[in-house]
Amino acid sequence: MASRDERRHHHHDLVPLAVLISKEMMSEKMEKPTVRYGHAAQSRKGEDYFLMKTDCHRVPGNSSSTFSVFAIFDGHNGNAAAVYTREHLLSHVLGAIPRALGRDEWLQALPRALVAGFVKTDKEFQSRGETSGTTATFVIVDRWTVTVASVGDSRCILDAQGGAVSTLTVDHRLEENVEERERVAASGGEVGRLSIVGGTEIGPLRCWPGGLCLSRSIGDMDVGEFIVPIPYVKQVKLSSAGGRLIIASDGIWDALSSETAAQSCRGLPAELAARQVVKEALRTRGLKDDTTCIVVDIIPPNNSLPPSPPPKKHNKLKTLLFRKKSHDSANKLSKKLSAIGIVEELFEEGSAMLAERLGNDECTVPSTSGLFTCAVCQVDLAPSEGISVHAGGIFSTSSTPWQGPFLCADCRNKKDAMEGKRPSGVKVA
Repeated sequence: MASRDERRHHHHDLVPLAVLISKEMMSEKMEKPTVRYGHAAQSRKGEDYFLMKTDCHRVPGNSSSTFSVFAIFDGHNGNAAAVYTREHLLSHVLGAIPRALGRDEWLQALPRALVAGFVKTDKEFQSRGETSGTTATFVIVDRWTVTVASVGDSRCILDAQGGAVSTLTVDHRLEENVEERERVAASGGEVGRLSIVGGTEIGPLRCWPGGLCLSRSIGDMDVGEFIVPIPYVKQVKLSSAGGRLIIASDGIWDALSSETAAQSCRGLPAELAARQVVKEALRTRGLKDDTTCIVVDIIPPNNSLPPSPPPKKHNKLKTLLFRKKSHDSANKLSKKLSAIGIVEELFEEGSAMLAERLGNDECTVPSTSGLFTCAVCQVDLAPSEGISVHAGGIFSTSSTPWQGPFLCADCRNKKDAMEGKRPSGVKVA
């Protein structure tokens, strides 16, 4: 039996439950970075729109499940597609994520849900019969994890601590993206420049019919469905040092390189940084297009300062690293950043094939109504109605036609049209 002194000593070692809970909550709070953001814009055509929402919840009503969304939509041929996408894309993405997932599983489900949400938004907007289109660069920040989905030529870059800049998007311009040119041509589109009297060709490479210089967008029903809404998706996890995101429309990137944009605003708080990037773009090129910029700082706990300017020797090294700009060099840089612990790459995929992007369901789970659901538009399907995303065309076969995810007939038609397996079913009067 313990002595009275031993019992007293043991009693003093006990910690009240309320204190333990308080410590756990404090620890969880300390793990969360602070997110500060700002935006700036100069309008010429009135077709740039943006979204900044910091009160989203993975679990409705649970403040500890908060995440933030930042997005830019650069419209063309009118603003209708940009406005519609800003209003509906987020809900479509969240609607494609299974319920009751933990945070890690939720983050793993995001890339597939982003693909479904982009395709559903495009499908719904095209059904309205309007010919407008838009780029979309859509960024979700959940603590240290950043997930970016994009179509078009708006861009998101990461300025990590230490002065290293990496690109989290891929430009879908036909002029610069060889793989996309080949895909569009293989799907039935014609890629070429605008011809004028005398046969002279001018301007950037475009897709015909329609003359769009982008290979991916939301909307654009008059161009052909081989101009797809399937986004390039990249997901990274920052180190506890944090970093800065710069999200901007092509009005910025036509004037500034990624490195110049990052350098121009280092040391400034987010709101002033966004203004500085716009100011620098206008100083370089003038106001030739709508120019929109969002800056997001992911700041470590107990550190209210924005990323500080790196030493000059880092600037010189960085200039050498980024002299040649390409998708390959961006990938190499991401791997370098990962190797030195600045950022961990969790996911990257840019395929335009819907079957590859929606993945496999080894065991398809029925919806709450007892039916299956379409992986894109989330409508209920009877088991006999769903068409596997892996099923071949009418005259082809598949080794796994029974394997999910499944599509409704309408979304299956959309998939076939995007892959050039049939002419676009959408016609403009």
